[in-house]
Amino acid sequence: MSEFITILSHNLWLFSAIAFTFAAVIGSFLNVVIHRFPVMMKREWQQECNLYLNEYHEQLIKPIADKLDKPIDEYPEKYNLVVPGSACPKCKTDIKPWHNLPIIGWLMLKGKCASCNTSISARYPIIELLTGTAVAFLAYHYGPSWEFAFATLLTFVLIALTGIDLDEMLLPDQLTLPLLWLGLLINLNGTFTSPTDAVIGAAAGYMSLWTVFWAFKLITGKEGMGYGDFKLLAVLGAWFGWQLLPLIILLSSLVGAVVGIALIVSKKLHQGNPIPFGPYIALAGWIAMIWGADINTWYLSTL
Repeated sequence: MSEFITILSHNLWLFSAIAFTFAAVIGSFLNVVIHRFPVMMKREWQQECNLYLNEYHEQLIKPIADKLDKPIDEYPEKYNLVVPGSACPKCKTDIKPWHNLPIIGWLMLKGKCASCNTSISARYPIIELLTGTAVAFLAYHYGPSWEFAFATLLTFVLIALTGIDLDEMLLPDQLTLPLLWLGLLINLNGTFTSPTDAVIGAAAGYMSLWTVFWAFKLITGKEGMGYGDFKLLAVLGAWFGWQLLPLIILLSSLVGAVVGIALIVSKKLHQGNPIPFGPYIALAGWIAMIWGADINTWYLSTL
């Protein structure tokens, strides 16, 4: 095993190619997570609501309880990240294994269902390509190391969170909170930053956006962002330390403002309508992971 790692260390292009292939396969699974995880959460919420309604309000609001007893959308009763298998949402034909190959499968099908010719969203191969490319870059940047392994895991979760937030305006605690604790644990031996900086980073990341949230709400009476955004910034603070938080906030705010203005100008977004902020935090955090220290050093040298 050590000899194989040595070979990969001296052949980073080979390591990157292997990493790309592996990550593209995981990217196919991330498409499943992005689509199914919110449905699974909604079902869990529905079950909790049903339990509450049936136990405490059966007589008062029975009509509402009856409506909530109906399944969410058209999804089957047993529905998780594994079951049922992938199928066309229109004709329900099972997707053949070779059509599920990352990127290649979509190209083979020319972006359409093999049975009913319904268009298949280009988002699927895009996420697979994005995941593969990002992890291949990490492989070349870090080489075969623990830093690469942890950075890859973080990248997978950030991509899943980005897709879910774009679709649902939601950053699930089931993904952000384990990532927060993992960031603190892996930095006990200083993988990316010191334990002290990681703890301060987690607290500062959460409290900085929490403060902005409440200041904005007290001034305008409106909520400017969700609690998931606080937790995601806390995750990045736990992973990379408090020193990179100003850069992450600056980059995410800049990109978010540019995209928001562009959407308003193109009339794809009306003023006052919310846009998800999580994707910009995730992108800024990934950039900071790779180049954050260099950017901070360059900035300080210009002062």
